[in-house]
This record gives sequence, C-alpha cells and structure tokens, in this order.
Amino acid sequence: MRFLPAIIIAVALVLAPVLWVGLNYLLSEEDFQGSAVDSGARIEIEMLRQQVEDLQIRLDALENEVARLSSGAGSTQMAPPSPEDEDAVFRSSGPNDIIDAYAQVVLIADRRNVNRGLNVAGPKYLEEKLGRPRESLSDDCEPMTNPELKSRLVLEDVGPIRVNMLRPAVDSLKRVFEAVRSADPDLYDRIATSGSLCVRRIRGTVNSLSTHAYGLAVDLNIDGHLDNFTDGKTQLGLTILADFFHAEGWVWGAGFNREDSMHFEISRRQLEEWLEQGLL
Repeated sequence: MRFLPAIIIAVALVLAPVLWVGLNYLLSEEDFQGSAVDSGARIEIEMLRQQVEDLQIRLDALENEVARLSSGAGSTQMAPPSPEDEDAVFRSSGPNDIIDAYAQVVLIADRRNVNRGLNVAGPKYLEEKLGRPRESLSDDCEPMTNPELKSRLVLEDVGPIRVNMLRPAVDSLKRVFEAVRSADPDLYDRIATSGSLCVRRIRGTVNSLSTHAYGLAVDLNIDGHLDNFTDGKTQLGLTILADFFHAEGWVWGAGFNREDSMHFEISRRQLEEWLEQGLL
C-alpha cells in the first residue's frame, strides 16, 4: 500500500495532459464566439475553462508530490481533497442556472495571457499624446479641465450602463455591448458599472495619471457585486465579457501584475488607430 499514492499520481500525470489538450480543443475561440452559443452553453464553456485551469494547478501539485516521493522524502499517503476543494473552482445550484451563474466567483484561467497581444497605453504615452486632463491633481476625482479633451467628453448611455468618457471610447463601448446583447442577452441584463471617468492621480504616486483620468477606462461588475482586488479570481460574467472587449481592442485588468478584473481600458494599439484617424 505504501506505493499506492505514487501509482495514483503516475496515472494522473498520464491522463492530465490528454484532458488538457482535449478541453483546450473544445474551448477554442472559434467555438466560443458568435450568437449561435446560447447563455447556458456559454456558462458551460466557462465552467470547463475553470476546470482546465484547476486541472493544471492539480497537475503541478502532483508533479511536486512525485518528486518528493522519488527523493525518498516520505511515504505518507496523500489526504483526499475536501469537498470544499473539489467545489472551489465553480459553484452553482444546478445545471444552466443562469440566474446565479454569471455572478459566481471563479479562477481566472491563464491570467497572464488574457489580453493576447494587447498592451496598455501607460501614463507616459497618454500624457505625450493627449496632454494632461487637468494640471493640479489630488487623490479625489475632479473635473477635466483640458479644453481639447473636454470637448470630446460625453455623458451617455452605452447599452446597460451610463458612462462619462471620450467620444471614441463611448462609441466603442456601444459596439461591445451591442455584440453582448445580440449574443448573450442574459448576461447583458446583468452588467453594472463601478465608474468610468475619474481625474485624479494614481493612489500611492505623486503625479501619475490612470487611464480613468482620460475617460478611456471603465470598471464593470455583475449585479452590482464588486470583485475582490488582486485575488486571482473574478465573476464568471466578466470572463465572458472579456472576449467581447478584446475584439474591440480593450485591455482587461485581470492580466495586470496587480489583478483588477473589474477594469477594462483601451489598448495602446486601438488608441494609436484613433489618433491616426483624427478622433482624438
């Protein structure tokens, strides 16, 4: 019996890569995109993504355990996972429970690669290209005073929310939310905002401006429930929204070093296109 844990681990190591490849094939972007995928199926897909992520975490742990056993560090049997661990990746009260599922908190699968080639503009680039939204800054949100930027600032409804942002960003958000409404009306009805324009310095800095200060970022949530900052998790509905935002050239804060999954901001690439088109 002393070799049973090693045998179980070896079998898991053989099967895990097969499941990993198979699930990634099933979860290709081509299968995920489009209005043909209904709300229930979209939730099922996201659940599988989280299970794939959890499988990789468990695989890493198993590899470490095999290395420990191989080195003769001990032969104690591994304790079975608790019900809480088994259920930690995705919790719901039943299959296709759309009413609750979008607000469920899940792991952010492959967090470092969620933006797939898109990068933030950054404070230095924003100031170089757009100037400063106002000269004097504090830790509180204050009005935008830069006349050139202010002339492009609009307060407007964009689908399910109301934002105060620069015109090109507002138009882009309208396209994002129209795509969401068409493909997943259940999710569309659950979207809420935690804020858009906020002209202030980044907290902890002396004079650095965030993308929010330029009206080029928005914070979103599901059902008004705010996501915890820097915990590597998010609401399932935000993981679905991220694909629609990526298609419009927006960066998702889930991929930041200090994870902020409520945050969506325009990418440098998209901003450069707007500048070339004379929209900013």
